[in-house]
Amino acid sequence: MTDDKPESESTAVYLRFRRVFGDGSSRSNDARKRATKEPGSSVPFGSGRDPEGLGAIVDALTTRLGWNSPLARSELLASWNDIAGSETAEHSTPAGIEDGVLTVRCDSTAWATQLRLMRVQIMTQISVRYPDAGIDSIRFEGPGAPSWKRGPRSIPGRGPRDTYG
Repeated sequence: MTDDKPESESTAVYLRFRRVFGDGSSRSNDARKRATKEPGSSVPFGSGRDPEGLGAIVDALTTRLGWNSPLARSELLASWNDIAGSETAEHSTPAGIEDGVLTVRCDSTAWATQLRLMRVQIMTQISVRYPDAGIDSIRFEGPGAPSWKRGPRSIPGRGPRDTYG
C-alpha cells in the first residue's frame, strides 16, 4: 500500500530548494565558505599574498578606524619645535586643539604679538605637514593678567572698582 497523497506546496518548495542548494545544516560555516571558493583561487605567490610592511598595515588600520585626524593632531603638538622654529618654541607651547582652533600659550605678550604676525607662515606649515589635523585657525595667548578675585586677602564683591567715583 502506497500512500499517493499529493505533496503540499510548501513541502515541494522545500524539497526543490534542498536539491538546488544542498543541505546546509550538516556543514559548518567554514565548510560552506570553502565549498563556495573557486578551486585554484588561492595560490602561493598570487596577487594579494605579498607581505606588507608594518607601516602600511598601521596606516590602513588608522584610515579604516578613522584615527587620522587625532593622530595628526598629536603629531602636530609633538612637533611644535619644527613648525615654529627652535627659538620661538622656547617661548611658546601648544596648549591644545578644540573645534579646529590651535591654542598656543606664550611666555609674554610680546611673544604672543610676534606669533600673531607669523600666523600665516605657521598656518601654511601646518596645512602642508598635517592636512588631516583639521586646524582652521590659531589663537595665541599671552600670560594671564592678575586677578583681583584671588589671594588670601580677597573679599566677595566688586573689588576695588566700587571705590572709584
